[in-house]
Amino acid sequence: MVKRKIIEIDRDKCDGCGLCTDVCAEGALVLDEENKAVLAKEIYCDGMGACLDVCPTGALKIVEKESEEYDPKTTYQHVLKNRGEEAAEHVHGIDTKEDSKKGRGQPEACLTPMGCPGSVAREIDRNPAASAGRSVSGASELSQWPIQLHLVSPYAPYFNETDLLIAADCTAFALGSFHQDLLKEKKLVIACPKLDETTGYVEKIAEILKNNTVYSLTVAIMTVPCCSGLYSIVQKAVELSGTKINIKKVVIGIDGQMVS
Repeated sequence: MVKRKIIEIDRDKCDGCGLCTDVCAEGALVLDEENKAVLAKEIYCDGMGACLDVCPTGALKIVEKESEEYDPKTTYQHVLKNRGEEAAEHVHGIDTKEDSKKGRGQPEACLTPMGCPGSVAREIDRNPAASAGRSVSGASELSQWPIQLHLVSPYAPYFNETDLLIAADCTAFALGSFHQDLLKEKKLVIACPKLDETTGYVEKIAEILKNNTVYSLTVAIMTVPCCSGLYSIVQKAVELSGTKINIKKVVIGIDGQMVS
């Protein structure tokens, strides 16, 4: 037993919606016979709190207490058995490189004290004074984390009452002024229609639009043919969401120039 951070559930507030069980990459949360969220096992909970963003009733919180340590290897096996190999690759604190998967389902642990911190949803405070005197290309306009569509929660508070930019992965590298010309004062989601497993993308974007007040929606894609798939995904998501919002399409050439 160690003192660490772990999820705590207020049963009186839990309404059994099950959203937390879906978003937990480690499969730590399940619904019991009373349709209340519970921890399947403490060793499955990494204490990162990805589930906090999706709970509509505030039934979940992170507490620090004596608990069994998070076990990434056992958690990997748990997710592998119940959700399959693709889902297991998203378990925090493991190395799923090919050389560590030769024994099928036996990844190497690479656990930090609190699991993988890279997927924690958080806003980034920007200090305008700190950017004074810096070149334009040196001033970041990124104001939230995470940004990859697989990782973001459609219920994250920073998506509400904002302008949204959905950008193909390559656009930020091609357009030197990406932060100033496209990202400034917007929240960001990135995706690649060619390389990503896009199953569920339409539904997730639709949830973002349905559950938040989004003032404007911009889609940035490259001129390469496969990139148009992202614009198509967003169009379908807007239709599915039932919201009336216009999509502004920005197309960037591989030479770094805005085509439209």
